[in-house]
Formats: sequence, C-alpha cells, structure tokens
Amino acid sequence: VATRPTGRLLVADDSFTTRELLRSILQSAGYDVTTAVDGQDALDRLRADPGFNLVISDVEMPRLDGFALTRSIRADAALQDVPVVLVTSLHSDEHKRQGLAAGAQAYIVKSQFDQSNLLAVVRDLLAF
Repeated sequence: VATRPTGRLLVADDSFTTRELLRSILQSAGYDVTTAVDGQDALDRLRADPGFNLVISDVEMPRLDGFALTRSIRADAALQDVPVVLVTSLHSDEHKRQGLAAGAQAYIVKSQFDQSNLLAVVRDLLAF
C-alpha cells in the first residue's frame, strides 16, 4: 500500500498563476503547501515558522530573487538544511550553475516543466 507523501512545502513565485499551479500540483500529491509572493515574503515566512521541509522558488522575483533567497537560507543556521528547488524560465547553463552554487538541490526549467518530474524531485529530497 502506497502511503501519501508528507511534508510542509513553501512555494515562492511572484506570478499568481505559476504559484497557484505549483500549489495545486503539490497539494493534490498530498503535501501541505504555503505560498509566498516573492523571495522576501518566503524568507520572512521561513524565519517565522522553521517547520518547512522544502522550498520551491522562482528565480526572477522582486525584492529578493531566488538565488538570493537560496543563499539566505544556506546562511541561516536554523534553515540551512532545508532543501531548495528552483523552478525558473532561466535555462542557460550559467543560470543553472548560479542556482546550484547558491545552494539549490535542484534546478527545473519551466519550458521543460513536467509535473511528474517536479513530484519526483520533491519526493527524492524529502526521503527521510
């Protein structure tokens, strides 16, 4: 018998449509999902509630972009072990290198976005 996935996820994207799409996909898979309107909102939520198991973030956002959000998470002792998945339209090798150098565990390009790929990445990162 397959068990439903568990985990509290934080989705940060300044696009309402993308944010809601990701929330819907992840909630349908059984995850508890909270959304943030940009990187700063995400960082504020993480610091107020350190119980999140994983962050999924866009890169291009106002106030605090996904790279800076990832670096901030890695620099915070209370948050540094929270996995980060960047989901972005930036598809160059340089952008991917920047994301992984910032500390992201995965980098998914929106043009190659596949719901099952996202869920597989999340499942792998949450495998306790």
